[in-house]
Amino acid sequence: MRKLLILMVSAVGLFLFYFTFQAAAAVFYTDWDLPDAGEQDENVPRVVLITNETDHPFWRDVTAGAEKKAGELNVDLDVSGIYGSNTEDFLRKIEIAIYSKVDGIIVQGLDNEKFKELTKLKAASYGIPVLTVAHDVPKEESLRKTYIGSDQFEAGELLARELLKDMGTTGEVVLMMDSEPEYFQRKRFEGVEHVLAGYPDIEMIEAKIGDREQGLSTVNDLLNHFPQATSFLAVNASFTEELVKEIETRRKVEPYYIYTFDEERGAYALLESGKIDGVVQQSPEDMGQLSVELMSDWLQKDSQPLDIEGYFTEVSIIKDLSSQ
Repeated sequence: MRKLLILMVSAVGLFLFYFTFQAAAAVFYTDWDLPDAGEQDENVPRVVLITNETDHPFWRDVTAGAEKKAGELNVDLDVSGIYGSNTEDFLRKIEIAIYSKVDGIIVQGLDNEKFKELTKLKAASYGIPVLTVAHDVPKEESLRKTYIGSDQFEAGELLARELLKDMGTTGEVVLMMDSEPEYFQRKRFEGVEHVLAGYPDIEMIEAKIGDREQGLSTVNDLLNHFPQATSFLAVNASFTEELVKEIETRRKVEPYYIYTFDEERGAYALLESGKIDGVVQQSPEDMGQLSVELMSDWLQKDSQPLDIEGYFTEVSIIKDLSSQ
């Protein structure tokens, strides 16, 4: 009887172990297979590029630039990302890259505590350098080596100066951003504010979409709260199309001054149709190329130290696609 009991307990134990293992494997499953470090040429650095919204034209250009430069420099580049936007999956891919002991990580910055924990503690403990691309995070909170992308403060200034040319020096200007704006949005806002602060007849309205405490849970609420506003700057570009559609349900969009960034999927179509007035055009392909070049230099010890403030790529205002 005792032997039978021992056999039963052992069987149950094996059964539970099997399903625990299966569950753990499911948590860490990914369709992205990093090459085994043992199979790689030790002289070829293994670098990972991780982005959110892989299917977005902006991020496709970042990836194309990175892959081009990786081919030129003999860097083994793996590309991983999320189709759509899923923060948990995005962070999980970063963690997988760290535990896979890659030589370097190039990643779209995400301004939240889990991201900072991964880059500041886990990546650092494995000795893996992290470079942020396109979207930065505060350097002192993440310990990233450097940032490659637009000077977002300068982009905000550029946008504000263009608005002044079109609107003049009087009016209400609504800056649309997330209820908890990420670092890159805050820098854009600061750039706009720096320029417009010198014009007392311009009222700047900081509109945080999704902030129910302020009654701005949707773009519709925004237009209800500020019916006199005639100028909208989409600090978070993803609000642009929704804004245009909501205005069109009420009146014509022509009297409004609307500006966005090229991270809005439909930015150029809206510009071509005359529904918005300008797009801040960035240089995503250059970002990808430069990030791989700098990572390669760092790993080869050809360029130390990296500039912790970042390496800025070109930004410009596009108002007429026919001139492109």
